[in-house]
Amino acid sequence: MIEHNGKLYSSRIEVTLDYLGGKWKTVILYFLSKKITRFSELERDIAGITHKMLSQQLRELERDGLIKRTVYAQVPPKVEYSLTELGESLIPILNSMCFWAGDKLGIE
Repeated sequence: MIEHNGKLYSSRIEVTLDYLGGKWKTVILYFLSKKITRFSELERDIAGITHKMLSQQLRELERDGLIKRTVYAQVPPKVEYSLTELGESLIPILNSMCFWAGDKLGIE
């Protein structure tokens, strides 16, 4: 058994999936790996995600230390999301997933 952040896991892959699990987290991380992005841009770029789900997933990614939320004191308020160093460490994995889809599934 592995203990991490107060939770028990049976393997390291289970820990990884706890961070990246679900339909949207890897997609959000992929878009954030390309550039610092605002909420509305992510909502527009990610087909099929709801406002509520995007908000929830961003909060979880921030809680887990994979993304950073920067709020600018201006009117109207401006909020940007970017990868943290921990989040950036996932870029090679995300790129491998994209390569696999292109190479093995023929998707461009």
